[in-house]
Amino acid sequence: MKIAEFLKPQAVIAELAAKTKPDVLKELSGTLANTNPSVTLQRITQVLEERERLGSTGIGEGVAIPHGKLTGLSALSATFGVSRAGVDFDSIDGKRTHLFFALVAPENSAGLHLKALARISRLFKNARFRDSILDAKTASEIYELIALEDAKA
Repeated sequence: MKIAEFLKPQAVIAELAAKTKPDVLKELSGTLANTNPSVTLQRITQVLEERERLGSTGIGEGVAIPHGKLTGLSALSATFGVSRAGVDFDSIDGKRTHLFFALVAPENSAGLHLKALARISRLFKNARFRDSILDAKTASEIYELIALEDAKA
């Protein structure tokens, strides 16, 4: 499985406007709703917020992977956003979060959902890669970096 299968170039946000955890989830949800007209912004936001209530998806090292499952969704879908200033996302290491990879999956796709989460997590463990994303200026540059790094793995 390659990330390019579920992350589209138009779903990359070069600089998030959001400054708080709830606003980050809403902004990411908006992009997911734009690329998935079969589900509403409210429903995506609700699913991501419900997952965050179980425990933060801030995995540390400046990375968060908010995720959830949605009825009515036909395929795995993702968005990626960068906050150079960082957001307090209740990350497990207590540090600000800069890189947000939101993922939504169809309700009945546990295996696919877990494979995608593992792939994203593996990719973002590389500190040089994370730094290159933060140095990128445009959404297309960020997408290309993700696609190139994903092709190596």
